[in-house]
Amino acid sequence: MDQLAAMATFIRAVDTGSLSAAARSLPSSLTVVSRQISALEQHFGTRLLVRTTRQLALTDEGRMLYERAKSILGEVKEIEEALAGSREPSGRLRVSAPTLMGRLLIAPLLGDFLRACPSLSVDLLLVDRNVNLIEEDIHLALRVGRIPDSQLVTRKLAEVQMIHCASPGYLARRGEPQSPSDLPQHDCLVFSDAPGAATWRFGRDARGGSRIRIAGRLWVNSLDALATAAENGAGIARVPSWQVERQLADGRLRRLLREHEPAPAPLHALYQPSRLGSAKIRAFIDFLVERWRGSDPLGR
Repeated sequence: MDQLAAMATFIRAVDTGSLSAAARSLPSSLTVVSRQISALEQHFGTRLLVRTTRQLALTDEGRMLYERAKSILGEVKEIEEALAGSREPSGRLRVSAPTLMGRLLIAPLLGDFLRACPSLSVDLLLVDRNVNLIEEDIHLALRVGRIPDSQLVTRKLAEVQMIHCASPGYLARRGEPQSPSDLPQHDCLVFSDAPGAATWRFGRDARGGSRIRIAGRLWVNSLDALATAAENGAGIARVPSWQVERQLADGRLRRLLREHEPAPAPLHALYQPSRLGSAKIRAFIDFLVERWRGSDPLGR
């Protein structure tokens, strides 16, 4: 059995929803498709698909194979392109990014990128969590903050400055904090998925500085909603500087505790070492670097 071919057939069957549809799209015969999937099930010693008259359903083992097989076949294609010396980005590029950054800074650039790379398609996944590149079949992830030791390849693209801000109305009612130690007496707005106590770090020394425990009167899992609440007088928010650039410029928000702000956090591009020679990953990273050169999209 050609395992790579069988896995490709298995993926096609799952994506199309039936063995007959997979056979038509390959193209192949229904007999060959059924035989390849049966051979996979025999090889792995488990059932991968539950076949009904209308559709296919993945078993738990089948779902695991589906995710891993897509990643394996993607890596094989990357190797083929690298060995062939391919310079033309092609195929599909799966990129993940933080939600707000992806919506405001990445998505507006994709039109130009796709025009520059006509043989390439892009899947943009916007999530505020660290994705698993292998399990979720992500080719490239944009991530803010220090990267722990890992086997992933990293390239620093920019820096993100977190700032503290509040509306003039709130400051007129409650006064302006003069130091981080004043914050526990203020209404603080916290970006998080789970309410509780938060810790805000201050000072330019990444290893030192002060840490203030924040109780938080409002917890929101959306930076957009957090900035809107601050703009409407709910309290003091901690947000990326580039997010509220317009609100600061026109006076809807005021920047606070500037001399105590934390050091900028790096923005990295991460990908697997097996994709080091990928033309499409290199093209996307180079595009971002070129578009951001000489400008300040992240308010560094």
